[in-house]
Amino acid sequence: MPAATAVSRLRPGAREYRVAVASARWFSPVSLGLVVLGGAVGVAARAALIVPLDGTHPLVVPAVTLAINLVGSLLLGVIVGWLDDRHARWRVLLGTGVMGGFTTYSAFAVQAVSTFTAAPVVGLALMAVSLFGGVLAAAAGLLVGRRIADVPGEIEPLGDAE
Repeated sequence: MPAATAVSRLRPGAREYRVAVASARWFSPVSLGLVVLGGAVGVAARAALIVPLDGTHPLVVPAVTLAINLVGSLLLGVIVGWLDDRHARWRVLLGTGVMGGFTTYSAFAVQAVSTFTAAPVVGLALMAVSLFGGVLAAAAGLLVGRRIADVPGEIEPLGDAE
């Protein structure tokens, strides 16, 4: 049953609502193309940093993955804070696509378990720095992005808070 028909049965006479539901686009081929293009760029950038390190010390690749995820969190925060809801296609390309392809949760998870198995303290440190550092980097990025856009946000420096 189409969404508009289901809505009309739930709310008889709500024509405006039915039209809005029927015309809402949950899928955009342009947005999908931008995500794919951006993802390819992000994955290629990550691979350019990681692939040459294959065969080096066992902690080098997890350390570089950590750096990639922290930088990616910071940059995603900047992108979201800067573009916000004003430039949806740029946000999809750069945020979801490029940063989504550049950062990697799955590699972090596998490397964290592998590192923890070999050296528990180092593995726990990798996990803690990845999680807490990523959140702090994203918060800093949001602050920077909102400053670039000159849009007051919910995140204020401690000196400006009342």
